[in-house]
Amino acid sequence: TGSTTAIAERVAARLKGEGFPEADIYVGGAIDRKANVVVRYRGTGARKPILLLAHIDVVEAKREDWTTDPFQFVEKDGYFYGRGTSDDKAQAAVWVANLIRYKREGFRPDRDLIVALTADEEGGGPYNGVEWLLKNKRNLIDAEYCLNEGGRGEMVHGKRVSNDIALAEKTYADLRFEVHNKGGHSSRPVPDNAIYHLAGALTRLAAFEFPLELNDVTRAYFGAMSKIEQGPVAADLAMVSQGSHEAMRKVAASSPGYNSMLRTTCVATQLEGGHAPNALPQLAAANVNCRVLPQDTVANVLETLKRVVADDQVAVTIKLDEGAAPPSPMRPDIMHAFKQITDEMWPGVVTLPMMTTGATDGRYLREAGIPSYGVQGFFDDRDDVRAHGRDERMPVESFYEGQAFLYRFLKQLAGGT
Repeated sequence: TGSTTAIAERVAARLKGEGFPEADIYVGGAIDRKANVVVRYRGTGARKPILLLAHIDVVEAKREDWTTDPFQFVEKDGYFYGRGTSDDKAQAAVWVANLIRYKREGFRPDRDLIVALTADEEGGGPYNGVEWLLKNKRNLIDAEYCLNEGGRGEMVHGKRVSNDIALAEKTYADLRFEVHNKGGHSSRPVPDNAIYHLAGALTRLAAFEFPLELNDVTRAYFGAMSKIEQGPVAADLAMVSQGSHEAMRKVAASSPGYNSMLRTTCVATQLEGGHAPNALPQLAAANVNCRVLPQDTVANVLETLKRVVADDQVAVTIKLDEGAAPPSPMRPDIMHAFKQITDEMWPGVVTLPMMTTGATDGRYLREAGIPSYGVQGFFDDRDDVRAHGRDERMPVESFYEGQAFLYRFLKQLAGGT
């Protein structure tokens, strides 16, 4: 995901130019190329700080696939184009711009406001900025709770319908299915073939579904969604929120998104095997990516998949377990402020508590005892979400509305004068 140091240093210089004390700005990270920048805007200290998080790394983009240069910021036809415009540099820019605005206005919050722009959310691994800061500089980012990416506003045919706040996320895990065999010459095949064993295991995986389950966040989500949809769909969603398994089965079958909200999922994503076209395979293996409900565990998923595979020739092991994190509580102060400002800015838009099926750096914070809330206020069309994709973009109007929303939302939570 490239170097984050240049942008971290530029942000630090910008803040120093606005009068933020050098002692309240930190630039550093796991290695020189993976710097994070943390700045503290001091309040009265009457309450614990709020952490404002955004990552400044991006996923790869191929210039030949885009209609604009993905690494040039372009405003065109009412949109900001460029890799990272929606994931997650818009939020990073808003946190910095709003912090500067608070300072210029002389705002004195009841608590410190901490902005942390971090490395390697997309890449993960040993250079992840949030994980590194928690282990090495926790005092810089320790807070009562965090506001982060994950929530978003949703439009349908250009109409704003919901403003989402993410309270939980599924656990990311990679499992490995692996078969070893002595192999041999392909002119003398035998039934005991590593590829066949693996193929059978993956066929059984494809036919298997984890149980349908609700948690407090998804129950609230489907209840809110029932107010957005209409007709039989709305009735089904309302029944899901009340725990109807028949309705859950129907809703899960209707949408991959709903299905992933209602159950743990595991899917084969990579294959490897064989060492020569004229030899029986000595190895056949697959990566199986799992997204685990927060009330479940990767260890439980492992044991379940061993039973599903039901073949002693296939070793099923955990390759990567990102660790489970509990959902963040539905704090009345956060939920009230979120709904109040949503109602004032976009009358008729439904406030939607949600669980993200992907992964964010919020999981590290939740594991460390710092609740994380996905809050953005940026609206995208439901059928044209381009994060991680070609021609990633952010509506210009949506960016500035999101900036105004986050300005008001944070100021209300921060208190002060």
